[in-house]
Amino acid sequence: MARLNRTQILDGVVAGQLKPEAEIPNFSVGDTIDVHYKIIEGDKERIQVFQGVLLTDTGRGISRMITVRRIVANEGVERSFPVHSPRLAKVEILRRGDARRAKLFYLRERFGKSRRLRDQRRGLKHVGGATT
Repeated sequence: MARLNRTQILDGVVAGQLKPEAEIPNFSVGDTIDVHYKIIEGDKERIQVFQGVLLTDTGRGISRMITVRRIVANEGVERSFPVHSPRLAKVEILRRGDARRAKLFYLRERFGKSRRLRDQRRGLKHVGGATT
């Protein structure tokens, strides 16, 4: 009988808790997404939608996390979600953003039109700024 090492045992246990690939859309950093998250209040359960720009996508496997940022009453709100959590109902992609970085933390300091990312469908055309 072959001995299993610790990593193989952990991978076997975690494999049953991962969501199937078809359930998680292929989103990338810069996309505007809707995150449908189950909120449990007492004995009631409801789904709350958090819409914003995807700042980071970190980790892999069961520890994969996404951070979404949106603006509420001129105040930035960021929220991190575990992708494989049973409370995460679904993720919808509303708009594909064109980002050249892996993490968009620079959006925290921006406001107004400079906070917007260009749309991926428009290619690399710049939305604002000087044109030459």
